[in-house]
Amino acid sequence: MKKIKQKTRSGVAKRFKITSTGKVLRRSQNMRHRRRIKSKKAIRAYRKPTEVVGKFARKIKRMLGLA
Repeated sequence: MKKIKQKTRSGVAKRFKITSTGKVLRRSQNMRHRRRIKSKKAIRAYRKPTEVVGKFARKIKRMLGLA
């Protein structure tokens, strides 16, 4: 019997990154629209990736075939 290979969800693979310690990183929100209203400090802060925590991080890892 052949084992079925698990496919990764390509949409999830494009949007999330797994660090070497196993943390799930995502891009920050609020970066797309109305940027001139936001402060320059806030716009710089949005560039940094933020960590996904809790059950959602576990779901993402499962979709990537890591959990």
